[in-house]
Formats: sequence, C-alpha cells, structure tokens
Amino acid sequence: MKINKEIRRLSRAMLTASFTDGQLDHGRIASLVESLIARKPRNYIAVLKNYRRLLRLEVEKRRARVETASELDSEAGSTLVANLKKKYGNDLATEFVVNPQLLGGMRIQVGSDVWDGTVRGRLERLQQQL
Repeated sequence: MKINKEIRRLSRAMLTASFTDGQLDHGRIASLVESLIARKPRNYIAVLKNYRRLLRLEVEKRRARVETASELDSEAGSTLVANLKKKYGNDLATEFVVNPQLLGGMRIQVGSDVWDGTVRGRLERLQQQL
C-alpha cells in the first residue's frame, strides 16, 4: 500500500509525541495508539503500520552491534563504546559478538549505518571487483 502525505505526516507527528526528555516513553506510545484506535480516522491502520515502522527504526538507531573475529580487551571495548556514544548519544546500547567467520577486523552496525573493516568483507569486495 502506498503511503500518502497525510499518513506520513500523522505517523511522524505521533513519533515526535512519543518522546519524553529525549527518550521513547512507552506510556505515551500506548496512549497515542489507544487514542488513534478510539478515533479511527481515515487510513488509521496505515498510520499505525507506518508508526510501528518508524518506532522500529528509532529503536534500532539506539542499538549498536559490534562483531569481531576474536574477543576485544576491555580497554578497546570501552574506548569503542565511548566513541560510539559520542556520535550516537548516551542512550546507545552496545552488544559485542565474537564471529570467527570474519577472519579478522571488526564490523559495527548502528541502525542502518554499517562499518565493515573485516578481512572477510575485504575479500568479498575484492572478489566482486575481479
């Protein structure tokens, strides 16, 4: 289903109203959804679907996944977390994962931003070029 301007505008307004002090407020989210369902404006199902998509993207922006080929030492991990929080905000949740298939290096994903400095990624890019 195509999202028209009205659906986009309403869902963005709901997302903006979902924050309290820069944090997503679950109580506000629930009350916004309940009030929209009670009013049942035209295309309210599409508005709810787009609102859910926007909420999912917002939550993903606040979650970092760091994949490495071997375990990081605590100093490197804390420096990395500090740099990521400086760029994305203090409410960033960080998850460290050891993935030996990467062969070496590090892959960081925050929302839709991905930095791939792994040996495996470089080999795949080289293979595509050849």
